Amino acid sequence: MCQVQIMKDAYDRDFCLYFAYGSNLNQNQIKERCQSPEVIQVARLTGFRLAFLGNSKRWDGAEETVVLSPGDEVWGVVYKLNSGDAQKLDAWQDVRLDGTGPYFHYPAEVEAQDGTHFSVVFYRRDLQEDGHLPSTEFLNFIIKSAESRGLPTDYIEKLRQIKSRPATYPVPKRVPFHRFESQGTACSGCGTE
Repeated sequence: MCQVQIMKDAYDRDFCLYFAYGSNLNQNQIKERCQSPEVIQVARLTGFRLAFLGNSKRWDGAEETVVLSPGDEVWGVVYKLNSGDAQKLDAWQDVRLDGTGPYFHYPAEVEAQDGTHFSVVFYRRDLQEDGHLPSTEFLNFIIKSAESRGLPTDYIEKLRQIKSRPATYPVPKRVPFHRFESQGTACSGCGTE
């Protein structure tokens, strides 16, 4: 039997629950982007699969997103973010209220390993263009982050089966992005999600 959902809405006036499934699983990266991210639980999103689309100059390969896929699941971490951290993370993801950014907020319900359900938001790519390969370095960054967060070993093994290609230049590449740099946030080597 599932436990009662501990948060009724993904967004509150003071905080939001954010589901990270890719590079924001990385403890150092999320702390560079958010002042006080709080890990709630490891959880899974059902009916989706991890995909790589578009191109990241930072990682020389496709960026992570999730796409609808009945019967599949994506594992990640539920973070509790204060409103300031949520806004900073939106800036990092280039989420825009007018919908012109590459990512947008997607509301969902995820289930933790103990059966607790959470209403969350996550980032999903706006354009679902043809899939491309991520760089091997980026995929390894996600896999190591998933391992460090304690995601299920069978899911991590599926991540290892994803095709990738070596980056053609040293990554992660520092790519200026004035939207978050102007907010006093810096990145020493981060991904996109």
